[in-house]
Amino acid sequence: MAMIDTARSSWTDVRDHVAAGNTIAFLPFGALEQHGPHLPLSTDTIQCAGIAARLAEHYSGLLLPAVPYGQTWDNGGYPGTISLAASTVTAICLDIAASARSFGVTTLVIVNGDYGNRAPVHAAAAQLIDAGADVLVLDYPGLVEVGDAVKESPWAAPGLCHADELETSMVLALEPELVHPDRYVAEYPEMPADFGTRPIRFDTLSESGVFGDPRLSTAQKGEAIVSFVVQRSIEEIDAHLGSGARE
Repeated sequence: MAMIDTARSSWTDVRDHVAAGNTIAFLPFGALEQHGPHLPLSTDTIQCAGIAARLAEHYSGLLLPAVPYGQTWDNGGYPGTISLAASTVTAICLDIAASARSFGVTTLVIVNGDYGNRAPVHAAAAQLIDAGADVLVLDYPGLVEVGDAVKESPWAAPGLCHADELETSMVLALEPELVHPDRYVAEYPEMPADFGTRPIRFDTLSESGVFGDPRLSTAQKGEAIVSFVVQRSIEEIDAHLGSGARE
């Protein structure tokens, strides 16, 4: 049976799909934040939605609409960025999970597309698990590994993917019409020694909002990255389901 895209389906489609035993749902949780002059503000949402769709197809699951906002305070200095409070991100996860459980979803997989969402999304997952729900959060497993293999340009900081060759390649693979190669700019900001351990606004580090070099990006690299992350995600989901979690 094919997956169900809930945003494009009727309630009876969802009812029948769940009744047939397809009770795993995928929630992409994105953000609306700057990604340099060449990528759309919706970059994180595009990426996690694309990965979630492939996972839903693999598991014949329910694909929930992507949440297009996230906790992205660090990008607030760039026009267009919209940030939610961490408590709002947690509350959105809790509310969506409760509604999904009410119509028969037994496993909710949250595909997180933004670093700022990690703490609040995992906080929601902990509350849900304590309440007896089955939830798995995926933070792009394998992304740094495949990045090391595919990228030809250096990282701006270890594991930092922001408007660089890696992220630009992913969008080229998923929504190429939204990429503006004529606006590519490379920027390697001087990173403070404690980067990643305290809140730092990105606009104090990078004029363009780019952390790295997007000029070597290709759709082929992007497909390789997305496919690798999808495969690693499948491995994590299979392990989760096989550990006794309800499917």
